[in-house]
Amino acid sequence: MLLAALDQVMVATALPTIAASLGDIDNMSWVVTANLLCATAVTPLYGKLSDIHGRRTMMLIAIGVYAAGSLACALAPTMLALILTRALQGLGGGGLMPLVQTIIGDVASPRDRPRYQAYTSSTFILSTVGGPLLGGFIAEHFHWSWIFWLNLPLCALAYLLTHNVLQRLPRHDRPHAIDVLGAVLMVGAAIALMLALTWGGRRYPWGSPQVIALFAASAALWILFAWRVMTAQEPFIPLSVLRDGAVRVGTAAAFSAVGVVIALTIILPLYAQLALGLSVSESAWSIIALQGAATLSSIVGGRLLVRFTHYKRVPLVGLLISIAALIPLALAPTGFSPPRGARPDRACGLRAGADVPVHDRRGGKNAVPLHQLGIATGTMNFFRALGSTFIVTGFGAIVLAGAPSIRGVSVGAVLAGTGAAEAFRWVFAATILCLVIALVCVLALKERPLRGSSQPAAQVE
Repeated sequence: MLLAALDQVMVATALPTIAASLGDIDNMSWVVTANLLCATAVTPLYGKLSDIHGRRTMMLIAIGVYAAGSLACALAPTMLALILTRALQGLGGGGLMPLVQTIIGDVASPRDRPRYQAYTSSTFILSTVGGPLLGGFIAEHFHWSWIFWLNLPLCALAYLLTHNVLQRLPRHDRPHAIDVLGAVLMVGAAIALMLALTWGGRRYPWGSPQVIALFAASAALWILFAWRVMTAQEPFIPLSVLRDGAVRVGTAAAFSAVGVVIALTIILPLYAQLALGLSVSESAWSIIALQGAATLSSIVGGRLLVRFTHYKRVPLVGLLISIAALIPLALAPTGFSPPRGARPDRACGLRAGADVPVHDRRGGKNAVPLHQLGIATGTMNFFRALGSTFIVTGFGAIVLAGAPSIRGVSVGAVLAGTGAAEAFRWVFAATILCLVIALVCVLALKERPLRGSSQPAAQVE
C-alpha cells in the first residue's frame, strides 16, 4: 500500500517542475492521466485473475510490472517517453490497492473490514506527510527522476515481504474468462474523450473537425462497450455485481467522491504555486492538508461505521462540511493567505475519508460469494479509478485553458499574469458540483445490515 500511495503524491508535487524540465507544459496532465487510465483498465482484470490464479501470484506480478515501469520512468528523456512509461507503471499500480483490499476481504468479515482498513490507513499517514515533502525536496534540490528511482528499493521490499506471507491465504479459486475486447473498448473510449478535453480550445478549436471526431469516436466506443458488457458471456464489468441497486448508487457516489480527492491531489500543488505564489516545497503542505485529513477521518470513520445503525450519516456530514468549505475558494480563489488556504483542503479531505469506507462497505464485497470477491473489489475500484481519470483530465483542461501554449520555459513564466489563477475558480466550482452529485447518491443509498462479526459491536442510532 505504501508503494501504491507514495509515488502519486510525490509526482503531483513535482509535476510543474517535471513539465518545465522537459519543456512540455501542454501535455503535463497526461503524466498523471496515462498512469490512471492504465491502472483503471487493469483493475478489474487483476481482481478476476486473482480469483483464478490466487492473490499472491497476481500481487507479485503487479509489483514486478510496477518496478519495471518505475525504472523506465526514471530513464525517460522526453515528455512523451515519460507519459508512455507512466502508462506502463500504471499497469502494475492498478493491481496493488485492489489486491490489498481483496486480501483484507479474504481474512475479515464485512463488519470487521473497516477496522482492518483503519489499521492500514497508517500507511497513508506516512505517504501523506512524507510523499509531498520528499517530492518537493527532490524537485527543488535534485533531478525529478529520483522520485522514480526511490520506488525500486520499495518494490524489492514489498516483494520480499509478500512472497512468503501470502502463501498462507485461503484459496477460493474459480475459472473465469478474460474479456480483453471489453477492456480495449473501454480504454479506447476513455482515451478519445480525454484527448478531446485536453486538445479542445488549445491545440484545436472546440468546433474543429478533430475535436468533434474525437467526441464522436468516444461516444461510439462507449456504446460498443455497453453492448459488450450486456452480451459477453463473462464481461469486463460483471452485471451480477451491478444489478444490486445499492451497489450502483454507491459506485456512482464513489465515482464522484474519490475522483475529486485524486484530482485535487494533482491540482492543489499547481494552485499553491501559481495562485498563492508558494514554492514547490511549500506547496507540498496543500497535499498534506488534504490527504492528512482524509487519512485521519478514514481511521475514525472506519471505527464509527461499525457502531452506527444508520452509518451513511457519517459521509453525509462530511460531504456537507466539504461543500461549505469549498464555496469561499470558488468565490475568491486568490483571496486566502497560504495558512488559511489549507483549511478548505483539510475539510475536503475529511469528507473523503469519511465517505470511502461506506462505499467500500456497501459495495459488492458485502453481497458476493467469496470466489467472486476479487471481481467485486476490482469492479468497485474500476469505477473509482475511472472517475479519478476523467476528473483529473477535466480539472487539468480547466487550468491549462488559462495558460498560453508556450514550450521550453518555466511554468511560472508561462502562467504568471495570464489569468490562469482565475481558472482555479472554475476548478473549485467543478469540485463542488462533483461533491453535490456524491451527496445525492449517498442520500439515495439504502442502508443494509452488515454481515458477520466475530465480536458484534454495540450499535447506536
